[in-house]
Amino acid sequence: MAEYVYPALFHLNDDGSYTITYPDLPGCVSEGKSLENALYMAQDALRVWLGYLLDEKEALPASTAIQQVQAGPGEFVNLIRAVVQENRAVRRTVSIPKWMDDQVTAAGISLSKVLQEALKARLSAE
Repeated sequence: MAEYVYPALFHLNDDGSYTITYPDLPGCVSEGKSLENALYMAQDALRVWLGYLLDEKEALPASTAIQQVQAGPGEFVNLIRAVVQENRAVRRTVSIPKWMDDQVTAAGISLSKVLQEALKARLSAE
């Protein structure tokens, strides 16, 4: 997991909702019905956007210093933190008994899928 921090620009709308944009990430936009919801949505949008860029092997832009982001009337700047899990597959060598491999093959079971599910369950239980 990697942690990223980017400045977000929050614009207060006439209805009390907020529109959130990221100066460093053109196209990364979200909205929140309240300030609390906007902060949550800003973090979620950042996490998803950065995850997409990483999955596509695109370089992440540098984060602008918060002091350099200009806010207009009805706007404010806030730093948003997102933890992004890298989802690219990595190869690992796993040993199992021959008889088990024969049964797995005959049953059409995906060892990768079973191992991922078991590890997710084990790691979330800790």
